[in-house]
Amino acid sequence: MSVQKGSISIHTENIFPIIKKWLYSDKDIFIRELISNGCDAVSKYKRLVSLGEANDDGENKYKITVSIDKEEGTLCFTDNGIGMTEEEVEKYINQVAFSGAEDFFNKYKDKMEEANDIIGHFGLGFYSSFMVSKKVQIDTMSYVENAEPVRWVSEDGLEYEISKSDTRTGRGTSITLYLDDDSKEFLNEYEVRTVIEKYCSFLPVEIYLEASDKDENDNSELEVKPLNDVNPLWLKSPKDCTDEEYKDFYRKVFNSFDEPLFWIHLNVDYPFNLKGILYFPKLNNEFELVEGKVKLYNNQVFVADNIKEVIPEFLLLLKGVIDCPDLPLNVSRSFLQNDRDVSKISKHIVKKVADKLKSLFNNEREEYNKFWDDIQVFIKFGCLKDEGFYEKIKDYILFKDIEGNHITLNDYKEVSKEKHENKVFYISDEKQQSQYIKLFKDYGLNAIVLDSSIDNHFISFMEYKEAGTSFNRIDSDISDVLKNKEESSMEDEDKNQLKDLFKSISEGKIKEYSVESLKNEEIPAMILVSEHTRRMMEMQSRFAGMDLGMNLQEEKTLVINEKNPIIQKILSLKDNEEKKENIDLICNQIIDLALLSNKELKPEELESFIQRSNKLMGMVISL
Repeated sequence: MSVQKGSISIHTENIFPIIKKWLYSDKDIFIRELISNGCDAVSKYKRLVSLGEANDDGENKYKITVSIDKEEGTLCFTDNGIGMTEEEVEKYINQVAFSGAEDFFNKYKDKMEEANDIIGHFGLGFYSSFMVSKKVQIDTMSYVENAEPVRWVSEDGLEYEISKSDTRTGRGTSITLYLDDDSKEFLNEYEVRTVIEKYCSFLPVEIYLEASDKDENDNSELEVKPLNDVNPLWLKSPKDCTDEEYKDFYRKVFNSFDEPLFWIHLNVDYPFNLKGILYFPKLNNEFELVEGKVKLYNNQVFVADNIKEVIPEFLLLLKGVIDCPDLPLNVSRSFLQNDRDVSKISKHIVKKVADKLKSLFNNEREEYNKFWDDIQVFIKFGCLKDEGFYEKIKDYILFKDIEGNHITLNDYKEVSKEKHENKVFYISDEKQQSQYIKLFKDYGLNAIVLDSSIDNHFISFMEYKEAGTSFNRIDSDISDVLKNKEESSMEDEDKNQLKDLFKSISEGKIKEYSVESLKNEEIPAMILVSEHTRRMMEMQSRFAGMDLGMNLQEEKTLVINEKNPIIQKILSLKDNEEKKENIDLICNQIIDLALLSNKELKPEELESFIQRSNKLMGMVISL
């Protein structure tokens, strides 16, 4: 074979600066590209063997070897795949695989939105090697009979030289990179190993890493293992996978020592090819609800984490792997946003998640109840983000009630409809609202627990979706069941005098006053808080620092229990001037006790409450 020289047939003075610039932020991408090319070469050869168009020469197992030579400053990628003839080198290496270099340059020079859109999409994977190399050398030998080994060398990506290779003696290809001075980090074994494990952990051809600086005195004969798993769990049929395999895979991929709650194995062949596993991680509290990690693969080649265009945003709270060969290996976000297949894939993943939740609810209800506290925020977030998801799982949304049972909204309504129609009572703080909870329990009423930060949004969403349903915090309204249905024995004039009395001494703490006949005569008074105003205040507090044009104050109502003996005594003594100081003292104490059962008192209010309590005790003991 004679030595042949020439120029790569493209306007490389335009292309290579673009490649370097586009790939700079993901400089290590060249390792993925070269290993992927080697994997592709092996796959092609195996396919030819299976078709009877090539002979299995009995060579050792198919593999890709990455070799580091610090002394020479080289990084070499070797495969035993299909190899190339001289003509194929001319075709695939010397002619970049797209038409119109000028069109390409003009189209993409101002649209560099992604670090690696260009690579792979235009057959330029091999050329990514020039971003780290001052010289690139290919030694290759085709599988065809009597093929001669070929060497291709280029020092700048502009000019090349082809000659007969004196190092390649068997089928396959070696690509040797003579690294630039500013790319010497890729002579570090740990660095290269990390990159391979990041991008190539599940490629279907075994990958080995060799380094020239191994300790020569190390005579230990350790088994050399590949860096990758050629048969990842997601490629298996779900029926062939055990629970322990799913857990082991989770721990390995996500470096996690805990166990997932449950998982969903995706296995679709039509109308698109999609495989993967999504895990629901266990959360110790809702503050751990940060973005998870869903890894996107293309034919077992890692593409990126958390691609929101493929994986719906709310599902990115999960952990998992998605392998979708129908998506290009490198493609722009704008392409994904407008691609119909991507939209179908996204919707299908949502459907599979909903199907899994439905199956757990119907077939493993006890386990589903146990999971609920960990997954409820994820479910609610998903409903807020995707109304289609809500429609699929609305009947499987659970709420914990004040007895500690997990019930659906329909369960709650069915039991409570005769008592308070479509009102859904809830509590946000079991300790703070304990007095109200006791009242509900005493009279056979139920309420649900909504103590997550997302619940304020969620109940507003539910009210919008479930027409006629209203959510009311347990301290915002008095259920008719708590009221004494007998006709009030107190005259309207007396009621007004009581309201005026309490209003005169409340110092603006209370906005509204009412007198009701409550079944529980032990309670002198209780506080109700406007549901609407409180929700608006909570929304305003979440947007602290923003001027929302609202100057809100919590609207409280003091409900005075006319059946309470203390209230009746106050009414009888209201015109007794000698008792006025004591009556004011007791009325203030009743107000603060009611406030205290609803919310913590402010420091100055608490101080007054304590002083008043001490005074009242002194009065009692002196009797």
